[in-house]
Amino acid sequence: MSSRTKYVVVSTSTCLTLLLLIGSVIGRSASADDTYKHLGVFSDVVSRIKSEYVEEPDMKSVTLGALNGMLEAIDPFASYLNADQYKEYLKTKDVKRADVGLIISKKYGYLGEVGIVGAIPGSAAAKAGLSTGDMIETIGGVATRDMPLAFASMLLRGDAGSTVELTVIRARHPEPAPLKLTRAVVGLPQVETRMLENKIGYINVDAISPDQVRQVAAGVQQLQKDGAQKLMLDLRSCSTGSPEDGVALANLFLNKGRITYLLGQKVPRQNFEADAAKAITTLPLAVLVNRGTASAAEVAAAALQDNKRAQLVGERTYGDAAVRKAITMEDGGAIILSVAKYYSPDGKAIQDAQVIPANPVSDADAQIDVDDNGLPLTSPDADKPQQKKVEDDAVVKKALELLAKA
Repeated sequence: MSSRTKYVVVSTSTCLTLLLLIGSVIGRSASADDTYKHLGVFSDVVSRIKSEYVEEPDMKSVTLGALNGMLEAIDPFASYLNADQYKEYLKTKDVKRADVGLIISKKYGYLGEVGIVGAIPGSAAAKAGLSTGDMIETIGGVATRDMPLAFASMLLRGDAGSTVELTVIRARHPEPAPLKLTRAVVGLPQVETRMLENKIGYINVDAISPDQVRQVAAGVQQLQKDGAQKLMLDLRSCSTGSPEDGVALANLFLNKGRITYLLGQKVPRQNFEADAAKAITTLPLAVLVNRGTASAAEVAAAALQDNKRAQLVGERTYGDAAVRKAITMEDGGAIILSVAKYYSPDGKAIQDAQVIPANPVSDADAQIDVDDNGLPLTSPDADKPQQKKVEDDAVVKKALELLAKA
């Protein structure tokens, strides 16, 4: 079947799946007969595709496209893995393997392609200039359209020193470009602290883990010893870390109040309250976020803003804070699905509503020079860790203005 035909069939099946999903939701408040009616329509349309489409369709592709379309319509981080894929997933999910440093989802993917949430600083992906909003068209020559997200993650991992070939579509360079990345064991970047003008302590966090939270605590305490009177926490493009790490980060700045809560259809509500014994500072605080701020960093940002502990400055965040679970199917496959979501103290699901700063400021795109093929131009400093520049940074300037009034 031609690629164009596959596109038409899979797109059609995805649309039909959305119809089924809508019908199921309506069926919750209507009679069971209405639900079965929508199921009947779905089955009838699939039957018509099989019998009357211009050529005999590959029904396996239709089914796979429909399953992934249905999952991604409700959860951009969901995946359906067939039996073979799930076996491979189970073999590697707890194994530390080298990768290229990408965090991915289907949230803003184009026609089912894999989208990039962020790249870990210092990784092969970051050195290649990949960032939030870019898309992966192929991995190892395999199209990512309707590829299960978990399977895409598996393809990106491998042995240290091995390479993986991608075709990427950059937000600032729409033509697909080939890219070869070398896998490596990626370490999380260190927390950076420095003193800005007017005794404002600056803390830059590019990734969050228990160790990074400890580094933030030590950095804040040192800044206070050095005379800092106000603080600026930069969480822009920070997309690595679990929501629980975000709770710990927020608690460093909060001595009371609710940080977040977790809730799912079958997961009872769990509240996370600030522990006064873990708070280390009461200095006025500004927090910087952008569209690459995700998961742990979003939990922390939402808590600090909703508790009126910090001025939040920048762009709407990405939207990723949930508990995901592999649910096995009768055919030996599995779906990986969000079974509970983390909510802001004000009651908004972070994965759905993101975190919206009270002080919106557009963040300047990272300037990566590329050649005519969309490939990054090499620099003698490419392998060195890059500090975020705060000079002439509109988001930082706005935060400084707000802190001056605090």
